[in-house]
Amino acid sequence: MAVENNYRVGVGIYDITGPAAEVNLFGYASSDQFSTGIRDRQWSRAFVIAEPISAENRVVFVSVDQGAVFQGVTQGVLKKLKARYGDLYNDDNLIISATHTHGGAGGHSHYALYNVTAEGFVQQTYDATVEGIFQSIVRAHESLAPGRVLFNRGELWNASANRSLPAYENNVDAAQYAAIDPEMTVLRFIQGEDRDIGMISWFPVHAVSLPMTNTLLTSDNKGIAQYLFEKRMGSSYTGDDVYVAAFAQTNAGDMTPNLNLNGTGPGTTPDESNRMIGERQFDKAWELFQNATEPLQGSLAVQHRYVDMSSVAVNDQFTGQGDQTTCVAALGYAFASGTEDGRGPLFEEGKRESEIFWEGITGMVMPPTPEQEACQAPKPILLATGNVQPYPWTPDVLPVSIMKIGSLGLLAAPGEFTIMAGRRIRQTVESVAGTGLSHTVLAGYSNAYAGYVTTREEYDKQHYEGASTHFGPWTLAAYRQSFSRLAESLADPAMNPWAGEPEPVPDDLSDDQVVYYNKPVVHDQAPVFKSIGQTVQDANSAYQKGDHVQVKFWSGHPRNDLKTMVSFLKVQRYENGQWHTVARDRDLETRYTWQRIDGFWGTSHAIIDWFIPTDTPSGTYRIVHEGVYKEAWTFLMKPYQGTSKAFQVQ
Repeated sequence: MAVENNYRVGVGIYDITGPAAEVNLFGYASSDQFSTGIRDRQWSRAFVIAEPISAENRVVFVSVDQGAVFQGVTQGVLKKLKARYGDLYNDDNLIISATHTHGGAGGHSHYALYNVTAEGFVQQTYDATVEGIFQSIVRAHESLAPGRVLFNRGELWNASANRSLPAYENNVDAAQYAAIDPEMTVLRFIQGEDRDIGMISWFPVHAVSLPMTNTLLTSDNKGIAQYLFEKRMGSSYTGDDVYVAAFAQTNAGDMTPNLNLNGTGPGTTPDESNRMIGERQFDKAWELFQNATEPLQGSLAVQHRYVDMSSVAVNDQFTGQGDQTTCVAALGYAFASGTEDGRGPLFEEGKRESEIFWEGITGMVMPPTPEQEACQAPKPILLATGNVQPYPWTPDVLPVSIMKIGSLGLLAAPGEFTIMAGRRIRQTVESVAGTGLSHTVLAGYSNAYAGYVTTREEYDKQHYEGASTHFGPWTLAAYRQSFSRLAESLADPAMNPWAGEPEPVPDDLSDDQVVYYNKPVVHDQAPVFKSIGQTVQDANSAYQKGDHVQVKFWSGHPRNDLKTMVSFLKVQRYENGQWHTVARDRDLETRYTWQRIDGFWGTSHAIIDWFIPTDTPSGTYRIVHEGVYKEAWTFLMKPYQGTSKAFQVQ
């Protein structure tokens, strides 16, 4: 039977790893968690699908190894796309979705709340993120060729737990469903007769297997799954044999990978748990991928709208309690206390410094008005982020969209939806006739970020998720109303459910940023009679498979050069008269750690760890460290390399 290639498909991947030293990690909101190296690199993975005849009609889905996709990042990517492609790619046909790792460099939002722990806006993080997303889309665009997309869906029961069970059980329909969402959706991308080029898996679980004590940049459990899948498919990441496997996020608001519900599990250490949750996602995705047979068929279409979530009039159809309105954004006290499986700084005993830090934040924000308190009730307000002038500390004009890929609808929303909130959004869209959709996926963390979205019943409990639902008790109802209208427009493009309501325009705050000021790179140097790149601690002469190799070098600051698409380290094997690189800082068996020794003199160490896999071929190896240092006096940037002595793996 002839293969039906009913679309043109393309994939692309690009490095978005941010500053690997002295920049706050986004996710845990810990003022003490600053980057000290790389556990594994972060990537942007892009998928372009175009209709075979009308090449202008196309959609783009991007999965990004970041804690959130901030609105300013999306705006920056769109500016680059417009400069290169005109109107071909725009905010209608683009979804950029975060995997929600809590191990990526922060400071890249244009809204102040998300930059507070980073001590301001970090231009280097922002630039690396925007450029990497843009480049991944360019590569996907350039790889377009006739192909098809196969769909499959299954269930994964041992990779998540509900961290907010009392709130979930307060739902009137809680007993009708499991307390987790086990559903995994997989798309398999094929070009030509049988050339596999990519895969997307959506499964709801937080990427927080590694705790806030981790200071190495990482993609967490989603990154483990992506790495395993891409290596299984033989991807080189940079060569002609690139394969792109995205483990994207969905309605993961109350889904934790810490199965013991105390910040631990299923393994005995965070590293073991991270690996186990990643492997479980990989195993299920691989099974669904291999058995995907249903082709997505039908047109490509998108409905997109900006909504001012601070003032939505929501009708009784979606509230069940008469006409209601959303509220100006505010966060409750439980927001600062953290989650059930990862308590925040205010909750921890003996953390007086962090407590003062949070008190300092509240002192910078205008207090809530009586009207705001009444609107947000029963939430006790800690931070009235929407009251700040001239710009709120969190966004209020937010994007929502439905992307139709044949029979599949991606419902893009700018927040963390709990599993029940996600179910209700999907049910709302699926209840609208004539859309042509037989499958839906909530693509959370997409195109902007404005906290959590809980159901009304969960909100009443005011756990962390409810306290972090910005726009009050009717936030989900407002989203459901918006998605219902988008679905109606998808079914009948001639109708306008927002007739008479002008579409708001989000602010562009790129020129209104408080810039990061912590610990600038003044210069780098080694001690007297030493040189940058020289070993401080060299390798042993021989190791067994399974051993741990550690080499330490005098180094430059990693913020001098992010080593985008390359590496701070190389593990090399000597073979046939040449050194061949077998592992880099993107690989799971390596660690790159940077350690400041003396700030005044600019001395620092690069610590390279290689955990030798048990299947490593015997032979001669060495460790190479590469970087850039800022020369004292001249302040010129100069590349350097350091090499360990050769050693045997037996």
